[in-house]
Amino acid sequence: MSTGSGPIRFYFDYLSHNAYLGWARIHDLAALYGRSVESVPVLFAGLLEAHGQLGPAEVPPKILWMVKNVMRKAAALGVPLHPPAHHPWNPLLSLRVSSLPMPEETRHRLIDGLFRAAWVSGLHISEPEVVARIAEEAGLEGRVAVEEARRPEAKDRLRRQTDDAIADGVFGVPTMTVDGELFWGFDDFPWLERFVAGTDPLRPEMIEEWTKPVTPSAERPREKRGRAR
Repeated sequence: MSTGSGPIRFYFDYLSHNAYLGWARIHDLAALYGRSVESVPVLFAGLLEAHGQLGPAEVPPKILWMVKNVMRKAAALGVPLHPPAHHPWNPLLSLRVSSLPMPEETRHRLIDGLFRAAWVSGLHISEPEVVARIAEEAGLEGRVAVEEARRPEAKDRLRRQTDDAIADGVFGVPTMTVDGELFWGFDDFPWLERFVAGTDPLRPEMIEEWTKPVTPSAERPREKRGRAR
């Protein structure tokens, strides 16, 4: 149960349509419970590599299910969603621009603009001209922001944010952390809300019961399909 008042940290990469849906929801939820939102751009590919995972679109049977799932959620939210121009694309420029020092209100406008460009307007947000225009609309000097994002310190900043996220247990996007608790994916929003509302059904003794060491009775079968007997 949460008794704190700290910000909700929102980890994201523009590649994730669930992160786009989460961004559309997080601010209203935070405001409802008197919380602020701290946005943290991270490189999704870096999270996957660190934890030895495949991306959802790299598992062929999941792709059609995933498309239907996210379209259902967007319809329920009343949030526009259209196929991106390319997927996957290189998100580094947009993530680095979003990580530059700037007022948080400006950063939120920039992130909103980049998400909508990718998932509503079908724009290719790895192109410098597109990113510069969206940054300009958010209140930045667009071309200057793009040039700053190409500097070593901007690259180091995104790398550090991703490394820090991994160290904090983040393994996917979107991830929301608040008062020491981690919630992963758009589908975790109901539990995030219960947590900040103080009605989380999870109790410390329940966690202890399920996380105490146990002895496995068998190893995971690793033989190729068709060879098992």
